[in-house]
Amino acid sequence: MANENGKTVKIKLVSSIIPTEGELEQYEMWLEGSCIEKGESHYLRYEEVQEELPIQTTIKLNDKRGFINRSGGVNMRLPLNPGMRENGHYESPFGSLPIVTDTHQLAIDVQKNEKVSGRFNTQYDLIIGGNSVGRYTLDIQFTEVQ
Repeated sequence: MANENGKTVKIKLVSSIIPTEGELEQYEMWLEGSCIEKGESHYLRYEEVQEELPIQTTIKLNDKRGFINRSGGVNMRLPLNPGMRENGHYESPFGSLPIVTDTHQLAIDVQKNEKVSGRFNTQYDLIIGGNSVGRYTLDIQFTEVQ
């Protein structure tokens, strides 16, 4: 079991977006963060920098539901609950925006051998103002660093 700071992990994050009008956009990031286990859930925490602003991200991972919380350069709460539409929010220096997620898929596989490793995958529609702006896929792989 990890201490309150968790185990240090390397994270490969691949985000794919198919906008309602437009072509596939795909982003890949390699990050270092921490993984904390609490009950049946795992929490990945990492920091990324966008437009010179640091953003702290926490992702709750389990096979029933999850969420993505971001704070710093942007503030966001993105709930992930398969089969349900959930309200979230997105705040940036330009203003606040209510958002809705319609989660189609949510899966996690965690291995606890000598090192903790795992994979998390989710697919959801992002709805703004009652209309889908696109289908988002997030694939995260993480491996403990010794």
